[in-house]
Amino acid sequence: MRSYLIDEISSDDIKKINTFLKKRAIKSNLEQVFWLEIPDDLLSGDQQYHVDCQPHVFAIEIGQNWVKLEFFVRTLKKMTCSCLAYCTPQQRDYIVNFGQDMIEKLKIAS
Repeated sequence: MRSYLIDEISSDDIKKINTFLKKRAIKSNLEQVFWLEIPDDLLSGDQQYHVDCQPHVFAIEIGQNWVKLEFFVRTLKKMTCSCLAYCTPQQRDYIVNFGQDMIEKLKIAS
């Protein structure tokens, strides 16, 4: 899986990230996994057309001292569909910028 990894994060900062994501993302059934919606204006043609599959999201996983933001865009409603795909360049920029902004807002040294 292609992803953006931020590592060497202290346990106190991991707690801050967890709290931050609980307020801004969709909690999954897995303990340390969150879903963040891709804005509508960044959806690919297939993703815009597949209204029944929306919202389209990317996964954020929190580890003991790391956070991983996946570059795969999926839906919370279906396991397989043609609208599930690796992110477009614009979606990738959104994902990376989200991670960078989160680190800056929380004043995390990494």
